[in-house]
Amino acid sequence: MKDKKLNAQPPEKLTGIKLIEVPKTAAGFKAIQSSFKHIIDEVGLTKGIGLLSKLNQKNGFDCPGCAWPDPDEKRAFLAEYCENGAKAVAEEATKNKVSPLFFATHSVSELSKLSDYEIGKSGRVTHPMILKEGSDFYEEISWNDAYKLIGKELNDLNSPDEAIFYTSGRTSNEAAFLYQLFVRQYGTNNLPDCSNMCHESSGVGLSQTLGIGKGSVTLDDFNHTDLVIVMGQNPGTNHPRMLSALKDTKKNGGKIITINPLPEVGLMNFKDPQNSLKWFSGDKLTDIFLQVKINGDVALLKIIMLLLLEKEKHQKGSIFDLKFINDKTANYEEFISDLEKESIHDLLPQTGINLTKIQEAADLIAEKEKIIICWAMGLTQHKNAVDNIREVVNLLLLKGSIGKKGAGTCPVRGHSNVQGDRTMGIWEKMSDSFLDKLEQTFDFKAPRNHGYDVVNSIEAMYAQKAKIFIGMGGNFVSATPDTEYTSKALQNCNLTVHISTKLNRSHLIHGKQALILPCLGRSEKDIQSSGEQFVSVENSMGIVHQTHGHLEPVSNEVLSEPAIVAGIANATLKNSKTNWSELISNYDLIREKIENVIPGFDNYNSRVRIKGGFYLPNNARVNDFSPTHNGKANFTINKPSEIKLKENEFIMMTIRTHDQYNTTIYGLNDRYRGVLNERRVIFMNKNDMKKLNLNKLDIVNLTNNFDNKLRIAKKFLVIPYNIPEKCTATYFPEANVLVPIKSTAKLSNTPASKTVIITIKKQ
Repeated sequence: MKDKKLNAQPPEKLTGIKLIEVPKTAAGFKAIQSSFKHIIDEVGLTKGIGLLSKLNQKNGFDCPGCAWPDPDEKRAFLAEYCENGAKAVAEEATKNKVSPLFFATHSVSELSKLSDYEIGKSGRVTHPMILKEGSDFYEEISWNDAYKLIGKELNDLNSPDEAIFYTSGRTSNEAAFLYQLFVRQYGTNNLPDCSNMCHESSGVGLSQTLGIGKGSVTLDDFNHTDLVIVMGQNPGTNHPRMLSALKDTKKNGGKIITINPLPEVGLMNFKDPQNSLKWFSGDKLTDIFLQVKINGDVALLKIIMLLLLEKEKHQKGSIFDLKFINDKTANYEEFISDLEKESIHDLLPQTGINLTKIQEAADLIAEKEKIIICWAMGLTQHKNAVDNIREVVNLLLLKGSIGKKGAGTCPVRGHSNVQGDRTMGIWEKMSDSFLDKLEQTFDFKAPRNHGYDVVNSIEAMYAQKAKIFIGMGGNFVSATPDTEYTSKALQNCNLTVHISTKLNRSHLIHGKQALILPCLGRSEKDIQSSGEQFVSVENSMGIVHQTHGHLEPVSNEVLSEPAIVAGIANATLKNSKTNWSELISNYDLIREKIENVIPGFDNYNSRVRIKGGFYLPNNARVNDFSPTHNGKANFTINKPSEIKLKENEFIMMTIRTHDQYNTTIYGLNDRYRGVLNERRVIFMNKNDMKKLNLNKLDIVNLTNNFDNKLRIAKKFLVIPYNIPEKCTATYFPEANVLVPIKSTAKLSNTPASKTVIITIKKQ
């Protein structure tokens, strides 16, 4: 079987595109229709309604999708979720099963020819499976034998640093804490996670400037703010419940500025699906839309701050919060001196926006005191991503919009517990104070050398410096950059292990041996020896709360993530003083250990049982900047984009469709952009199409030639769209093959998936 062909990329086939008019509003009755269609198709109406009644309720389970917070107080009956939340639950609770019989009749090489959508729709994995060396078929394996194999392979390595332990953002606090504990007792800090690919730049930029890598606002702040600025984000698809918060901002007299290369429908007009009176009318959300060129954000923010500075010179103390600046910040004079060196005339072309429009936004910002700035991947996946975040902080510091009600930073996290996983120690660079506490609590010597992040891990596997990959959730090969390079890296491993709920492409791009270990979903009961358990998660605003499944597990052979970690630990660690079996018998015991190690978790077991959970400490929320190197909030000096395109080059950013969450593809439609039944598309400006002599739906190939290595993505349909000139957009994972492994953000090492330089050629 040595010459079997494995397809790391989705197939280069078109599925029958249909273009419709881009809708003028998002959500509303159509979102409800779409939600119930997915629920009925996957689980049936009766079971589906039962599931939805528990979703995001205080006595129910947390959505396995995004990390947007639930209201602290009253929650909507039967509708405290969004359309994509309903899709996520339908996917997890699907009646489709990937059993040993399925694997016996479907070879790995044949499955790899399917699209990611088709692979995902195969269903839930029901039994632990092994792919033996040289085989093309997964076979059933007992849990005990799977653990023994992992333990043997790990212990046969020359160094613990030859193993990679990846984590997805849906992993619970309890599972994440046990996972990092096992990995560190094993002897390495190789704990890459999905944050490395998304908000790592936010964490770096915020930590440097404010002393905490998390946002500072709460959901209630949206009720009290004067202005929300939404940058590089599409909440209508990626965080639809955020639209309700923005609606509340408008209801209470606040304004909204949207900054994005694409005019996303949800941010323009929103029909509240929880209010039947709004199903057909809707609310206008955005007051000012600044259609910035891709990676023109620093230039735009500098222009805005130059305009504010000019006003401040004429109205000293009325535009900038000088008391806050003097009392709480450092480097103000240096920042202003550098800002004054910039020229609006020179910066303006980078933005692609008319100066009059920017002046309108600056005038609005000038008169507001309480400002929230929200952002997502549109700011964090560039080479200068950390500069993007620090420049956002600069604007907020000028206005004194930190540490007051209705103001602050709001990085909108993706996966449902990605922030909690980091809090629990899933990071390759955890602080000495965390490791000290871990050592004291568990009586072992933790490794201190920093481990591999995602990009480092891929490079290490490619160079055969790392030989085992274990993934706690996620779809690594479809989430990461440079698809063919990453695929080769995984195939270089002696063993790849995936702890998963559903089949995905990463199970098919494997090492010499491969294991799939099926785990419980959020919606399923978790029964251990002491009885039924719950787990906890942290949302993007720092609230820790419990999540409690209610469904019977998809199979008797499916185990919880904490139980799987304990099984691997027992089979691997020879001298561990941790009683792993006891810890998983009752998750209260895990939470007691978390309380001992991590600040902010005092009385964890009591507080997590309070309906709605509890807030973790947040220094920026209370204007305490002592964690920074100088104890102050820091102004920083940042540079605009340095990208200079040649005549035939374009900037490409990868984006999601409305039928997609991260790498999970629920369907083939992107109805808010008017595209149905197709994913291999590229959105282009009409003027650019004309220059290349391209017509609507022409088929083109896309190429990237970073570091003199040619990468190509074939067979994409051209769609004329409202996007700035020289800017294009494609969906991932289809276009991930074009994202170079070495094109990453400075300081955070996040793949620059939003600034990929491409050329376009008609087939």
